[in-house]
Amino acid sequence: MTKAKVQEQGAPARPARARRHRVVVLALDGVIPFELGIPQRIFGRARNAAGERLYDVVTCSVRPPGPVRTDADYAILVEHGPEALAEADTLVVSASYELGPVYEHGRLTDELAAALARLRPGARLVSICTGGYVLAAAGWLDGRPATTHWSSADHFQRLFPRIKVDADVLFIDDGDVLTSAGVAAGIDLCLHLVRRDHGTAVANEVARRTVVPPHRDGGQAQYIQRPVPEPQLATTTRARAWALGRLDEPIQLRDMAEQEAMSVRTFTRRFREEVGVSPGQWLTRQRVERARHLLEDSDLSVDQVARDAGFGTAQSMRQHLQAALGVTPTAYRRTFRAEDARQGS
Repeated sequence: MTKAKVQEQGAPARPARARRHRVVVLALDGVIPFELGIPQRIFGRARNAAGERLYDVVTCSVRPPGPVRTDADYAILVEHGPEALAEADTLVVSASYELGPVYEHGRLTDELAAALARLRPGARLVSICTGGYVLAAAGWLDGRPATTHWSSADHFQRLFPRIKVDADVLFIDDGDVLTSAGVAAGIDLCLHLVRRDHGTAVANEVARRTVVPPHRDGGQAQYIQRPVPEPQLATTTRARAWALGRLDEPIQLRDMAEQEAMSVRTFTRRFREEVGVSPGQWLTRQRVERARHLLEDSDLSVDQVARDAGFGTAQSMRQHLQAALGVTPTAYRRTFRAEDARQGS
């Protein structure tokens, strides 16, 4: 062990730089390259105000370094073995189509069980699509809510009856264990974690660089029967843009419908088909996002934030933030001011 460098006498002590949060991505045989690349693309782009990276992202295998098969016509060379799991603050299990006993019998292989046993207590657990089968087979989802790709949800529920499977959402945040549906829902979940860890400004910048929507709420429908309206039909895009421009004002459903020259009934049906939630649910979520942004990045009073976000009163905003985030506005602001102070030290 090398000795620490002795500080010069009388020199002020430099604050120790906190170790970056380490995200370890597990690549199993049959891994889907798109899903495997999501954590690096999202977490790897997250920066603080000084331009410093906020996460280290490492990809590992359950075997010593070497090639791992994908579901495409090529393999990938993974440079880290299972020992990398011992340093994980967050584990992300990507989707694979070759899970073998995990998918067929809900049982970990000896090799996979040995690898996962290296995880430290308290590591955050995340799955994308069928990666949830691995978390489930390890027993980490027992008694918890979870989701996976809608096409696998029935099988997932039969195989793991102790899990509360919800196939109608993009992702589920259950604190230290988070699961997502397939493909792009993995992007939504990773952006959600960046937002949860470092606030909306950082997450929005990552989304902007990745050219994806900055926020799709986890409760949004996973599978919408008609995600793209028929060309001859009007959409609700104009009404949404109109509402976003005046979130601080009272907005009635009929006001939004009038922007598209539709009846309230037709507008409500069309809106749900396109967005996956009702206009009222969507409007509340946009106001919550506006409130989060103002609480993080402004010095406005809680009462003023409530007015600017369209909640009217601090009490109303408190109820909505408590329901959406599990914290009060004051606690939310305190969390991110403390985070800013740590990054600035």
